Amino acid sequence: MVLVLATANRHKIQEFAALLGDLPFRLTPLSASSGDPLLPEPGPTFAANAAAKAVEAAARTGRLALADDSGLEVDALGGAPGVRSSRFLGGGTTDADRNGAILDALRTYPWQGRTARFRCAVAVADATGRVLCRSEGVLEGFITYEARGTAGFGYDPIFFAPELSQTLAEAGPAAKNRISHRARAIRACRPFLATLAAGSATEPLPR
Repeated sequence: MVLVLATANRHKIQEFAALLGDLPFRLTPLSASSGDPLLPEPGPTFAANAAAKAVEAAARTGRLALADDSGLEVDALGGAPGVRSSRFLGGGTTDADRNGAILDALRTYPWQGRTARFRCAVAVADATGRVLCRSEGVLEGFITYEARGTAGFGYDPIFFAPELSQTLAEAGPAAKNRISHRARAIRACRPFLATLAAGSATEPLPR
């Protein structure tokens, strides 16, 4: 069974493959299924955006599709960048630019004032437009005083995970995939996906 991954982000594709690779799906990135990988992110929440992207990808490809929407919430910044995490500072900026802006904004904050979390929402939809599964995952942590590590992407170098005693970029993919917000969201949908792959799932799970 084909499962379309509704993203063109190669880092996310690698994480999805690591988190879902043991299930009997053929994982196909949307960019390999459609000439237009851009998907809508119209909602005010991660959950709304994940659902919108999953429905669009499923309709576009005629296949089962899985989408996520995720980002960083910094308490000292009122929850920003939040759903605008990938668009923080606007177009033409890099991960390093966005990380630098957050570090600069928090430069006077002590450690206890640097609380933050990664949040991820996942949705699975079919070609009829039904959202079959929704889930969320959260990873609590702190914003560091400087970027540390090169093994991650996005905000990983400035996010200290107490469960690992290091930043996600220092921990690397294997450790990150054990505890990350995306791993937790995917884990919540795995029972449904496993049942679906076995050919016995006929009804959506309760929200």
